[in-house]
Amino acid sequence: MRLREYTEELEDRTLSPYACRSRDTRGRKEEEAPCSVRTAFQRDRDRIIHSKSFRRLKHKTQVFIIPEGDHYRTRLTHTLEVAQIARTIARALRLNEDLTEAIALGHDLGHTPFGHTGEEALAAVYPGFRHNEQSLRVVELLEGGRGLNLTFEVRDGIVNHTGPGQPLTLEGQVVKVADRIAYINHDIDDALRGGILTQADLPRDCLDILGDHHRDRINAMVLDLIRTSWNQPEIRMGRDVSYAMDKLRAFLFERVYLGSEAKREEAKARHVVQYLFQYFVASPEALPIEYRRKVTDFGLTRVVCDYIAGMTDRYAVAQFERLFIPRGFPLF
Repeated sequence: MRLREYTEELEDRTLSPYACRSRDTRGRKEEEAPCSVRTAFQRDRDRIIHSKSFRRLKHKTQVFIIPEGDHYRTRLTHTLEVAQIARTIARALRLNEDLTEAIALGHDLGHTPFGHTGEEALAAVYPGFRHNEQSLRVVELLEGGRGLNLTFEVRDGIVNHTGPGQPLTLEGQVVKVADRIAYINHDIDDALRGGILTQADLPRDCLDILGDHHRDRINAMVLDLIRTSWNQPEIRMGRDVSYAMDKLRAFLFERVYLGSEAKREEAKARHVVQYLFQYFVASPEALPIEYRRKVTDFGLTRVVCDYIAGMTDRYAVAQFERLFIPRGFPLF
């Protein structure tokens, strides 16, 4: 059976000249025999989906901290929306969908509990912490005790999905834009659902460009990106749609991300993260055994940072309650 080779030959015949082909990967840090069925990027996608770090995303905050309601986004549903948008774009542009999906599914594996509030809280006690770099650390070192040994292209897309760095592949560039398309639109949707915003609050000039409804705005951004990037060596949007997207993002920072009712639990979440960090640095014997074993290699504060960054919201709260909330005295 030559199933993997057949898929690689199919990529050669059908993908854009600007796409990254599976057989052209720069490879893994540790050499492995290729799979007989899956390409290198398909294998990476599967490893990410089966990881514990991926499963924990379902109990990590997107924007609303421990929301009351079943329909607000979590870090996992955000990741799935990014993957869907990115694959749509990649397919239309004849890029490598498997590479695109693997990057999208892995881009937030290192995110902290309580979303960007948790990230900022952890960075205050462990300077330099960034969730994209932690995502890379998860797949290179932490997951499963030795990392996932992913290909260079997937790791590059994960670490450069945010910030000033630019992914080296167009597939990584697609994920970087798809991440922004996803969170701008679903955060507006959640803010409307939660009563933080009303439809009348949204900037009218942006709606005139993108549309009045959630699906219309996503569709407008995606279609514009495809049209502008078609047969081009870079991924970009047209001027008008780019302006509308950037203005909506700035609007969200002003009205939702900073100081809105959606953030009313933010100070408590920051308190939980930082108290846990201080406690485990002072009491390393309280760390789980698999983390204590890493202290010699990485140092205590780095290991404590890894432990807390990997927590879900509810696990962090449970640990805080166990360590800092008095328990009732049993009566006999």
